[in-house]
Amino acid sequence: MNLPRFDSARVLTIGDAMLDRYWHGATSRVSAEAPIPVVDVDVVEDRLGGAANVVLNVSALGASSALVATLGDDEYGGIIRNKLASAGISDLCVLSPEHQTVAKLRIVSQGQQLVRADFEEIKDSPFVLLEEMFSQGLANCDIVIMSDYDKGVISDPASYIQLARRRNIPVLVDPKFKDFSEYAGATIIKPNRTEFIKSVGHWQSENELVEKCRGMINELGIEALLVTRDSEGLTLVQKNKPEMHLPARKREVYDLSGAGDTVVATLATALSAGETLEDAVGLANIAAGLAVSKPGIVSVSGPELRLELAEDMGFSKGVMTQEQLLQTSEEARSRNEKIVFTNGCFDILHAGHVNYLAEARALGDRLIIAVNDDESVHRLKGEGRPINSVDRRLAMLAGLAAVDWVVSYAEDTPEALLSKLKPDVLVKGGDYGLEEVVGADIVREYGGEVAVLNLVEDCSTTAIAEKIRNL
Repeated sequence: MNLPRFDSARVLTIGDAMLDRYWHGATSRVSAEAPIPVVDVDVVEDRLGGAANVVLNVSALGASSALVATLGDDEYGGIIRNKLASAGISDLCVLSPEHQTVAKLRIVSQGQQLVRADFEEIKDSPFVLLEEMFSQGLANCDIVIMSDYDKGVISDPASYIQLARRRNIPVLVDPKFKDFSEYAGATIIKPNRTEFIKSVGHWQSENELVEKCRGMINELGIEALLVTRDSEGLTLVQKNKPEMHLPARKREVYDLSGAGDTVVATLATALSAGETLEDAVGLANIAAGLAVSKPGIVSVSGPELRLELAEDMGFSKGVMTQEQLLQTSEEARSRNEKIVFTNGCFDILHAGHVNYLAEARALGDRLIIAVNDDESVHRLKGEGRPINSVDRRLAMLAGLAAVDWVVSYAEDTPEALLSKLKPDVLVKGGDYGLEEVVGADIVREYGGEVAVLNLVEDCSTTAIAEKIRNL
């Protein structure tokens, strides 16, 4: 499974946007008025919640994200709109003086939530109020998320589903406690365990759960159900396909708030980017594991997801293709890691190489080694070379503790690769002057550094090969 190009995805979300407000402070005394702690608030934090958190998750992945919602013409609605604008999210919200923007206030001390106060006055938004904005959003999207928190925005799910499906746009529903029949005709419904139990009752086995899912798929005319099951992971059931169970990610769970938003946002964005449903669910499961490991309502970024996926696939260290290396080095750069690059044939790995590579690694946070492939070694070194094939040379280098990523290239010089990667430091070993290092001009042009390190004397591949021939 590879991470798709999320920047090609276009996702429209309609649903109940909320403001999550946090008051943080220390507690050192008990109130004289009641046996409760007194919190000395010193930090006020506002976050997007509900459907607004869904669109933020979509945007954080790097996709085009738009929100249709009803907001009150009030302070909280203004804060939400400002945050949407700051995140580059298309604001298709309708301001209504008859509505109150939903807000949740949490008072937190020493990482512990002490109390939550909700500010809401539930009032249905009729379809005609949002139809124009929803139609406008459909013209610029590939997929729709219905984020239904039962706060009144999606009072008529069928009308939105029919409008989208007439344009052949898939609809993913994240439901609350409505009768699921109201979502008939959607593409995928993603209930959590509690929501699904309320709809179909308890189950005693995995087989019974799957049968309940298949019954609902047939009844509602949908294509799939994705049930999120907390510590038991995710269960995907599709029409006319085998079910798929994904275990929960092994992470310390800090906060389950907003994990469902992350799942549906990642699922929709991956599908919009061209992933299969199975792979999109796999990515959503990874993203959910990242979300629950953080406090409060959070979004998961594309770089975070890419790094987690890379570690799963063994890309955190080792041999890579050039495309994989470009993605991985981009992620490292987003974490302000300093990238060191060196290149060579490395035909017979020896002590000189090992010492030199350890010194090179000390110049930064990540070390990339670009290795000449077999044909380019033969052109550079002549008859009888290489002694070891490129696969073996890559494997040996990847096994060194100092080395992060190894890649091969077919050209005689690494200049094309340097132009793409743009490492922070270009290193070469041997008796070179700085001006003799191939690619030095490229690196200096974009502000990088060039360094020459000494190899161990009397230790070279050529000398070792000659000695073996003379035995």
